[in-house]
Amino acid sequence: MPHAVEAFSVLGDVSAIEGRDISREDVTDAEILAVRSTTKVTRELLQGSAVRFVGTATIGTDHLDLEYFKQEGIEWCYAPGCNADSVADYVTSALLSLSEQAHGRLAGSTLGVIGVGHVGCRVVRHARALGMQVVASDPPVERMLASGAATGIAALELGPVTWLPRDDVLAHADYLTLHVPLSDAGADATRQLAGGRMFSRMRPGACFLNTSRGEVMDSQALSQALSTGRLGGAVIDTWQNEPGIDATLLQQVDLGTPHIAGYSWDGRVRGTQIVYEAVCRFLDEPIAWGPRALDASGGQLSIPADLDEEDAIRSVVRAVYDVRSDDAALRRGVTGSAEEWSAYFDNLRRNYPRRREFSSASVKPPSDSKLSTALKKLGFQVSSRRHASSFP
Repeated sequence: MPHAVEAFSVLGDVSAIEGRDISREDVTDAEILAVRSTTKVTRELLQGSAVRFVGTATIGTDHLDLEYFKQEGIEWCYAPGCNADSVADYVTSALLSLSEQAHGRLAGSTLGVIGVGHVGCRVVRHARALGMQVVASDPPVERMLASGAATGIAALELGPVTWLPRDDVLAHADYLTLHVPLSDAGADATRQLAGGRMFSRMRPGACFLNTSRGEVMDSQALSQALSTGRLGGAVIDTWQNEPGIDATLLQQVDLGTPHIAGYSWDGRVRGTQIVYEAVCRFLDEPIAWGPRALDASGGQLSIPADLDEEDAIRSVVRAVYDVRSDDAALRRGVTGSAEEWSAYFDNLRRNYPRRREFSSASVKPPSDSKLSTALKKLGFQVSSRRHASSFP
């Protein structure tokens, strides 16, 4: 990512290497290692190296061997929340596509949210803006709220939330979306959380969305739930065994994308900035770099007056980000050998186009104040400028 190279060049010599290709030889003399989630930073990679600090420009840490870091005194950081808006935009675009395919409406339907951290909170806000009812489950967050914790919990900003036991969320939700970390520990373990048991308890015909981690899902169980009609649809961005994902499952889901829900340009820049500033603090160096201002290149948009609210929102959302284009790109690669398929998946991520977030676009709605309020809650800038351009 250009911003990452630019940022860390301020601090010293930089070697840019593909994330899955980083080897022990590459890091032998490195003092700082900056990665994304494709790089597994383990004892095997770092042992004998000069690495003193590891930074990941992502919201998860399951690719980092934190126990080894602790043993060796290696400092580390990650970037919680950096791409939360990006994932929420993705989920919004996906939900609007699902409702259109079903010739239905999101307003009045129920979204179940499993995991209400930085990303889950943004998704809740977007769902409310779309007129959806929201039911949620996140036992760690619920325990912290029950203990009276007053800081450090993103859910505190949501106001009243309908918290339900997980099985009750499954039974109520027309759409179910996961926003959990990958964990193998204790009662809150999430590996293969979305498996046969979960799918059997979901409302018949409900739709399932996964944008968290591929390994929180059991692909075979999902495939069976879709083939039997137990589930009415699925949207999958994070897959088991990436990049060697299940091409058969891709053919079953409504929307399939190559782990790019959090890949907005805005989010990637924020992640780079968070890691760069953490490295500066570690080295006791002044912060000498900052990203160039991200202008409102999402455009100046207006809405035809003859659209109802959901169709108007769908049109604006697709003008900034249309998830169907990423789905189409992934499906074009389902040819050739398994190795070629894996390489194609990675290449889509590596060369992902500069996608902006909803907040980059200014929208001129009709005089409908309800629509204006919904657009603001989705993150759009609402404008009354006369020169806003319309779109189909």
